[in-house]
Amino acid sequence: MIRLLLIFLLPLILNASKILSYNIYDRTDRADVMITFDTPYEGSIKQSTSKSKIIIKLTDAEIESAKLKNLSSKFLYSINILPMSGYTQVVASVPESVNFQASKTSDSYGLRLRFSPKVATQNKKTSLQTNSNPLSNLPTKKDDEMARNYYIVIAILIIGILILFLIKKKATLVKNQTQQKSWLFKENQPAQPATQENIQNSVSIRFQKNIDSSNNVVMLDFADQSYLVLMGSSNILLDKFTGNKPATQEDFETILRDRHQELEEFLSVKEKPKEPLQAYKERAASISYEA
Repeated sequence: MIRLLLIFLLPLILNASKILSYNIYDRTDRADVMITFDTPYEGSIKQSTSKSKIIIKLTDAEIESAKLKNLSSKFLYSINILPMSGYTQVVASVPESVNFQASKTSDSYGLRLRFSPKVATQNKKTSLQTNSNPLSNLPTKKDDEMARNYYIVIAILIIGILILFLIKKKATLVKNQTQQKSWLFKENQPAQPATQENIQNSVSIRFQKNIDSSNNVVMLDFADQSYLVLMGSSNILLDKFTGNKPATQEDFETILRDRHQELEEFLSVKEKPKEPLQAYKERAASISYEA
């Protein structure tokens, strides 16, 4: 009868995994107990916890004799492995703030019992949640700093607009001053009749002599130069003087006598109103101005 009972119990004994060895690895942030089996461990793991102990029940696992190991780890004080009937019991003495986790290796030949602090586990979960969101690593600006940057940009835009407005105003003023220069310095524009009133606004008349009822010759002073101009139906620049200006009326009369023939030629061409202007341009271009 006993032999028959042993024959029936033999498959159960053969199915149990035998514990070959165990190793303890003490780390700064955890303590691991690695248990090695002779066959892949397929049993179940049951756990019960008290204030200072964690009791792990490994079904379908056996060990030849009890094993006790005392440690100086801050996560595991001692480990006691006891052979029981049909299972193996592991008793771990631990501090109160320790978290326990059991996991098999990929080939099931090994079992890891990990003891780690509960706070470290919570921090790890928080770190994983933070790393899962890449946008959380980006720096953020305070509302006050963003508002200050906004006002700075607006101020720069306003200053830029004012500078552009002043530049445009200055350019317009220079253009108006250029357009208001004396008619003597305008190019490619037909000469307009000039009166003594509007000439005196920009130049002064040194000498003047009537040639006929509609034409006269005038010596104008502008800046440090003098201009001999035929005024009337057409305004023609006859000559320009810088250092050898006529000083008296007699000098002016002498200049007119020397240019008598030239004046006659200008006055004789009346049927072609555009020729005096053309002659004026050619005359102005041919005058050799003195420095």
